[in-house]
Amino acid sequence: MSRSKLFAVAGLAAALAACSPASPAGDDKYLDEIRSARAAKDAALGTASDSPILPSDRRRFLPLSYFEPDPSLAVPAVFEPAPPEARLRVEMLTSTDQRRLMERLGSLKFTLGGQALQLSAFVEAGQPPDRLFVPFTDATTGTETYKAGRYLDIIPTATGIYVVDFNRAYNPYCYYNASYDCPFPPRENRLPVPIRAGEKVR
Repeated sequence: MSRSKLFAVAGLAAALAACSPASPAGDDKYLDEIRSARAAKDAALGTASDSPILPSDRRRFLPLSYFEPDPSLAVPAVFEPAPPEARLRVEMLTSTDQRRLMERLGSLKFTLGGQALQLSAFVEAGQPPDRLFVPFTDATTGTETYKAGRYLDIIPTATGIYVVDFNRAYNPYCYYNASYDCPFPPRENRLPVPIRAGEKVR
């Protein structure tokens, strides 16, 4: 399978994520930025030559379906990196019944609704750790959101302080096109709470 069919940690989705700020800076400005980013993604998915959404499927998927943006679901987090000698390589089952070798870089720890939670962050084995890949499921998975989970891409910081912005959670490309090979979130990234933020299903 060509690398153009791999999961969206790079390429179109990553480029769009990289254009977005990491954290809210005033609710009104933040909401405008989220809505602008969503409109830009719709435009790109509807016109890009490498869009995962086939022309015949664009009426069905576009515009993408989202929860209303909620600044309270962009939460501060501390990233606890795993020491290089302790980084574990794990195999993630994918949507095409493959096994993807990933490296666990560490954990993002945060509080949401008074509950302490954490998500493991990964990078594909052999790739530079220039973006934290955070696949997850939550209590909406399979009903309001995609049955295989959703993804976050987070750019590393020098301080170890992050924002886990669930308003930027997105569906893997296999939701739109079964030819894409998308890793499923591991058991450790199954959140027990509903995350009604980011992309959902129709």
